[in-house]
Amino acid sequence: MLLRQDRALLALDIALDVAFHAGRSGEVTGAAEIAERLGLARRGIEPMLQALVRAGLLDSLRGPRGGYRMARAPREVPLADILAAVTEEEAGPPSPAGRLAAAVTAPLWAELDALLAERLRALTLEDLLKRAAQAGLRRPITEPLHFVI
Repeated sequence: MLLRQDRALLALDIALDVAFHAGRSGEVTGAAEIAERLGLARRGIEPMLQALVRAGLLDSLRGPRGGYRMARAPREVPLADILAAVTEEEAGPPSPAGRLAAAVTAPLWAELDALLAERLRALTLEDLLKRAAQAGLRRPITEPLHFVI
């Protein structure tokens, strides 16, 4: 698994933001809105958004009311899928430096890596949405705009 932590966390943050603010109910959220909520530049998150779309995790809608929404229900999106969409598997851990490392720390690292991979397959975006609710975060309620002339 060997993750690049910065890309992994950003991908989770983006997917969670889209699930939290747009969901699958036809609502969308724009890249600029996502970037603003995350405190990042839009151009910085675009590659991640595109990778999540290519992986079939997000839908991208074009046009003036375009943006992003979940392609699947949050309960159907394991966190491992999000990370796989944006991280490249490295060739593997570096060769252990000596017999002690080969006998002890390298197997320990492999064990920890397997545990992390198992946990990421078990957790879904819905689990993160539940954590957000437990933390007291509520989805903003958007009301349709009414123009009176």
